Amino acid sequence: MRPLTAFALAALISVPSVHAGETPWQEVAPGVSVRLISTGKAPEAGKVLMGLEFDMPPNTKTYWRVPGQTGLATQLDLSASRGVGGHAVHWPHPRREERGGYLDHVYYGHVLLPVELAAEDGTGMVDMRATMGICSEICIPAQARFVLPLRDAEPDRPNELRIRQALAEVPVPWESGPVPVGAVSAREDGKAIAVEVTGSDLDVETLIVATGDGRPLFGAPQKSPQGALVVLPILGKTDNSDLNGMSVELTFMTQMGAYSVNRTIGAGAGEYAAAQGR
Repeated sequence: MRPLTAFALAALISVPSVHAGETPWQEVAPGVSVRLISTGKAPEAGKVLMGLEFDMPPNTKTYWRVPGQTGLATQLDLSASRGVGGHAVHWPHPRREERGGYLDHVYYGHVLLPVELAAEDGTGMVDMRATMGICSEICIPAQARFVLPLRDAEPDRPNELRIRQALAEVPVPWESGPVPVGAVSAREDGKAIAVEVTGSDLDVETLIVATGDGRPLFGAPQKSPQGALVVLPILGKTDNSDLNGMSVELTFMTQMGAYSVNRTIGAGAGEYAAAQGR
């Protein structure tokens, strides 16, 4: 499998026709189709929920917001829309994959990415151009265009349920008792960070640490001789001199679902514990 830096050029597909609550499926790669679905509801508090839905074979993947070393995260351009002030993709917790010496954060098979839109005009129209990394035996940057009204004549209840189910897989801020992770610190050699694990609820194998822009890229967690710590190597050639003070998001799975917490690299364990009243 070749990394996405070796992508072949994919043509932009434009399908302006619309159906209630969803666009037609568009084949963007062999065996891979994508469409945009909607709740069809009038804006609530100025927001509308839609979802970018991927129908892929089990051996085909697309990528999380921080794709990794070979991937391309889905990118959305809604600048041609009418009555839309902005958007946010809500990313379900991904799978970490290490293959061929590369680490990526991926989704396989059938995937739905919820998209929250800021609606300035309930009669507006969504005109979305999407670029997506699709990878099986070869990798391509697939492109497609989707057009849907912000609201339909009546709500699409089945699509709303499916979007809500996808939202349930998106990490939410931890607010249920003692936080299972503590301080995050940079190792003295600048080649890794250490995360203090403070609870048994966290599935360490699912722990992903990421900055807002994905740089630097942190690898898979490794057990430390110090039982309360896991170490994540820094991948690639990166200037790691300014890690202290950098904000990171930690996402992880528990028996109750996916959660996230935010930390600042370099905050000592004692300082963090004091801030939490421990």
